[in-house]
Amino acid sequence: MADPRPIGVFDSGIGGLTVFRALAARLPRERILYLGDTARVPYGTKSRETVDRYTRESARFLLRRGIKALVVACNTASALALPSLQGELPVPSLGVIDPGAHRACRLSESGRIGVIGTEATIRSGAYPEAIRRTRAGAEVTAVACPLFVPLAEEGWAETEVARLVAESYLAGFRGRGIDTLVLGCTHYPLLRDVIGRVLGEGIRLVDSAEATATEAAEMLEKNALLAEGGEAVDHHFFVTDSSRRFEEVGSRFLGMPLARLEQVDITGEG
Repeated sequence: MADPRPIGVFDSGIGGLTVFRALAARLPRERILYLGDTARVPYGTKSRETVDRYTRESARFLLRRGIKALVVACNTASALALPSLQGELPVPSLGVIDPGAHRACRLSESGRIGVIGTEATIRSGAYPEAIRRTRAGAEVTAVACPLFVPLAEEGWAETEVARLVAESYLAGFRGRGIDTLVLGCTHYPLLRDVIGRVLGEGIRLVDSAEATATEAAEMLEKNALLAEGGEAVDHHFFVTDSSRRFEEVGSRFLGMPLARLEQVDITGEG
């Protein structure tokens, strides 16, 4: 039977819109409620305890709005909070770590895989752990690239500044022999071209947003939660701080205006 309830997507801010975009393309019949915790972004510099609290508040907000599944579109929250939260949720859930790791393991011929992400994601060790669970013996090199986030949000992905920053960060992969690199932050697909040029040909780039959309579709099908019908889909975007910047940057991320956008307070909800 068809399930018309929406999918909930949560991120610390704007970057998760790359996951939203991939989900909307992969599952065009599904209605999506997107929550960006813009009042408390970034999560990448926060403690595990703080990220866990913020993630639980965001999950409760979306659950009260009747979602049928939850996608945590934030690498930091997926790494630090989702493992403990998953068993408590009344709906199926998925983060972005495992899908990216699974795809990297399938694509890599040598088993030498690189990962880039925020400081908190890299420090957590979540990607190397997920990769080695899937492919024992894999050699993983992980590098934090914190400046990629503001470059993406400011629309500087194709500038000389972005190239210089990428060359500095990605120098950490020289001599490692990687053949696959996981873009372990939802902002990073916007810098895919410059990252690819700096690394050179022969290194496959894994967009965890696309990988997450594929596994989300499989999760919905497995749990008989797919929507049906050809009616127009009405997405809804929520933010916890001023919506003006989110609307401006988000429209650039998606390549289209954001229709329904609402500012909400999730901290006072039970």
